[in-house]
Amino acid sequence: MNKIPFGETKTYADIARVIGETHPRAIGSAIAANPILILMPCHRVISSSGDLAGYAGGLERKRQLLALEANASVGRQAHLFE
Repeated sequence: MNKIPFGETKTYADIARVIGETHPRAIGSAIAANPILILMPCHRVISSSGDLAGYAGGLERKRQLLALEANASVGRQAHLFE
């Protein structure tokens, strides 16, 4: 999870594929046990449908964190072309 770049998301299935796990729900279970939400950015993991799935900090906070990162990323990209 800590390798998911700022402003990007991956699905539970993406992570499962990378580590050779056949059950994306196992990834969800492991993420649910994360005691350090911000240091290990589990808010960047979403369902394959694009829906926000469980987050110990609450789905509204997950939505806010993703929006914050998306806005910051857009701002950084805009400066590249100035």
